[in-house]
Amino acid sequence: PICFLPLPLDKQKSNMMTCCSKVICLGCYYANQKRQFEGKLERKCPFCRKPAPSTMDEVDKQTMKRIEANDPIAMYQEGIGCYNKGDYSSAFEHLTKAAKLGDVEAHFELAGMYHYGQGVEKDEEKSIHHAELAAIGGHPTVRCNLAYHEERNGDMKRAERHLIIAATQGSDESIKSLMSGFKSGKVGKRFLPLLSVHTRPL
Repeated sequence: PICFLPLPLDKQKSNMMTCCSKVICLGCYYANQKRQFEGKLERKCPFCRKPAPSTMDEVDKQTMKRIEANDPIAMYQEGIGCYNKGDYSSAFEHLTKAAKLGDVEAHFELAGMYHYGQGVEKDEEKSIHHAELAAIGGHPTVRCNLAYHEERNGDMKRAERHLIIAATQGSDESIKSLMSGFKSGKVGKRFLPLLSVHTRPL
């Protein structure tokens, strides 16, 4: 049931399998569930084929097993869980470990934590450092954030480049910002060919 389409930027439209830390879009996730239900098959992960957990205890055990195996995605998910509970110190610890293992989302979250001083002392230099690492790793949202940072610093050329890269990665926000900048005369025309690609239906 794996469609091979790029995963949506909206995290609410995808699901992570705790057994192997693979991420699947909700369309494929539901298609696999439907196939298993109609075929009266055992519920299994569509990637590693392990039986699906039936309780939250099993989910937690699978997550901890992945963390012990130095899985950066599992560490990121655990960090986000701690963050949502208000435990910023634990969140910072898990996200730092995930970032050191190359997780782009962890770098993005750490940029925000350093910026707001959540679980760590405020440090704008480190915030920008993690934001740039996330951008290099292909994170479109942080590209937009860096664009706004460069705009505030008066460097519209760098801001425009960040927005154009984010637009090629599918960011609706960057397209809106480019259009707004174009109307106000701050941005040139070179992003216009992206509009046809960005809005083209699959």
